[in-house]
Amino acid sequence: MTNLEKYNQAFIECFEIGEDQLEGLEYQAIPTWDSVGHMGLIAALEDAFDIMMDTDDIIDLSSYEKGKEILAKYNVEF
Repeated sequence: MTNLEKYNQAFIECFEIGEDQLEGLEYQAIPTWDSVGHMGLIAALEDAFDIMMDTDDIIDLSSYEKGKEILAKYNVEF
């Protein structure tokens, strides 16, 4: 499984959405991406990529696209 597939899978499973909904997805744009859902997503990403994200990065992860930028800081390549 590629890093992009792992990344997409975290969003799809956490928010119970289709892959076609990922592009342009932003925090609180769907009911499942609330504060609780956000922490579930962070946990899924940390598990998938074996990383521990900084608090500032957790707060800054506000969209599907922004998440890719943040994970690049942890040497996750897409």
